[in-house]
Formats: sequence, C-alpha cells, structure tokens
Amino acid sequence: MSDSRAILITGVTRGLGRALVDGFVAGGHTVIGCGRTAEAITALRKEYGSPHRLDVLDVADDVAVREWAENVLDSHGAPELLVNNAAIINRNALLWEVPAADFDACVDVNVKGVANVIRHFVPAMIARRRGVIVNLSSGWGRSTAPEVAPYCTTKWAIEGLSQALAQELPAGMAAVALDPGVIDTEMLRSAWSDSAASRPKPAEWAKSAVPFLLSIGPEHNGEPLTVPG
Repeated sequence: MSDSRAILITGVTRGLGRALVDGFVAGGHTVIGCGRTAEAITALRKEYGSPHRLDVLDVADDVAVREWAENVLDSHGAPELLVNNAAIINRNALLWEVPAADFDACVDVNVKGVANVIRHFVPAMIARRRGVIVNLSSGWGRSTAPEVAPYCTTKWAIEGLSQALAQELPAGMAAVALDPGVIDTEMLRSAWSDSAASRPKPAEWAKSAVPFLLSIGPEHNGEPLTVPG
C-alpha cells in the first residue's frame, strides 16, 4: 500500500489505544504499540504479527522507554505518526483527599510518560524532518470538573507541553494536543459510572478518529484539535 505509514501508539491494551490499533492495521498501516498489561499484549501479538510490533512497556519508566525506542528505531525506523495515548485517571475524590501516590501516578504516566516517549523518539523524527506527534488531551484539559483534579492537571499540562513542543519543531513537522471527545471507555466509566454508557464505543469512535489522525499535517502544528463527533 503506497500510503502506508509507520504509526506508534502508546497504551494499546484497551480503550482508545486498542481501537486505534485495529483501525490503523485495517487501513494497511504498520503499528508499533506498547502497553503495561502483558496478557493483553500477548493477545495482540497473536492477532497482529509482523510487520507490526507490540511490546510490554510502562511509559513512566524512562530507562525502559529509552531501551525500547533504541530497539524500535533499529527495527522499524522513526514513526511517521506518534500517538501518545497512554493515560490513567484518579479514583473520584476531592483534591485534598487524593493520596499523594495516586496524584503522583497520574503525573508519572500522563505527563512524564509523554515526555519520555517524545524524548526518545522525536529526535529521530526530526532527523528526517517529517512526522506528526499527537498527544491525547481531554475535554478536561480545556475545562475542569470536581473529583478529577489530578487528571485535569495532567491534561492541562499536555495542552501546554504540546504547544511548546510545536514551537520547537522544524518546518514540515507538527505537534498537537487532541481531545478525542467523550467515549465510553473503562476510564470514563471510572469517573462517570453508568452515565458513560450512552457515549460512542471506542471501535465506533475509531472510524472517524483514524482518518482524522491521518489528516493532521504541518499546517496544524500547535493547534488544539478535537476528533469530529
């Protein structure tokens, strides 16, 4: 397929990441993905073999990300589209009642994890002077809600990180923060409970998200984007 791309996605074992894997593979693209759940990664590997690559990885571990990136760059080269999707959310609680460890975990995965992946993959993309970096944000990265302050904090950080990164990239590249919209995922259900059930499922969302992600180019650099509903 002449327009096939190498696409790197973090957090592929469930939710939006899992749906994106299915959507991009169906479109003829090569997917390089990672996730923390070994059993789910094993199942993905059985479903999608070569040339795809799916590995167990915690993006919050900078050393592990560096080693993985070195290996991936050797086997697949620099990705043309990098989707920083991996994220967690705190259990609903008033900010002053959120345990320090829970707050730290959100920051470690949602912010530091994104920075780790950027640190070890984007230089190779810059060397080619092309590529798009998409950092998944949220409606709660542009607004707020009670009892999810740690998550809001991290997604507001992603908005700023993405805009700053956009100013640092050479011409011909792009970095954007992307609000995926409100999707019925396990993460949303943890915050909304059964209220999430009326929202689109990840597979349905991916039908519009995949072509939208593929349409992002240098002209969108620094823009806060939202997947069309």
